[in-house]
Amino acid sequence: MSQERVTVVSGGSRGIGAAICRRLAADGHHLVIGYRADHASAEAVASDVRQAGRRCLTVPMDVADEAAVDRLFDTAAGLGPVTGLVNNAGVSGPNGRLADADAEGMRRALEVNVLGYLLCARRAIRDMNRNGTGGAIVSISSTAATLGSPGQYVHYAAAKAAVDAMTTGLAKEVAAEGIRVNCVAPGTVWTAFHEDPERPAKVARIIPMGRAGRPEEIAGAVSWLLSDDASYTTGAVLRVSGGL
Repeated sequence: MSQERVTVVSGGSRGIGAAICRRLAADGHHLVIGYRADHASAEAVASDVRQAGRRCLTVPMDVADEAAVDRLFDTAAGLGPVTGLVNNAGVSGPNGRLADADAEGMRRALEVNVLGYLLCARRAIRDMNRNGTGGAIVSISSTAATLGSPGQYVHYAAAKAAVDAMTTGLAKEVAAEGIRVNCVAPGTVWTAFHEDPERPAKVARIIPMGRAGRPEEIAGAVSWLLSDDASYTTGAVLRVSGGL
């Protein structure tokens, strides 16, 4: 790929998103990091990206806000034509049985995990087509999309199933435009996402590989899907879950 890679990562300040940013920087991407509120963490990741020799900008924003998404991509244009998007921002919403879940918490989870991904993908496609660059989109789903997460967050699982469906349909819609759309579905990973910080250790017994994953293992899959090595891959949902 002769052109420079400029990739937008939503939710890039912590956890899997931060690992993705660091890996992409090592693999030659300039980055624009969207984050919700943790400015210090976003700047720490940006500092690591710059130390790897890449340019990086950070943008506070809410992916469920159309104007904020436009601001994110307008900022990214300052680094050059956008060639990649990683849809990573996500929230779990209420934890527990669906019968006990509050509507506002579920609504927010759907807005971030579904509408936010759609808004970011829409803008990325518009920019890639206008610039004539083509490009690649990778969304972060979850094994919850197929396992259902009963007793934990069925609404979150439903949102991630929507991400899988979006990947399938959008990949077909824009393939002829030189844009690839794929998805990574992590299993349980050691991050601060979990309400119970020991949950990854507790669920390890049901994972065939006997352990939870590391954010860096998800980042490697994302980097591959954005790379030229995946040039014939689109519409894929790549499960990175230790066999579960």
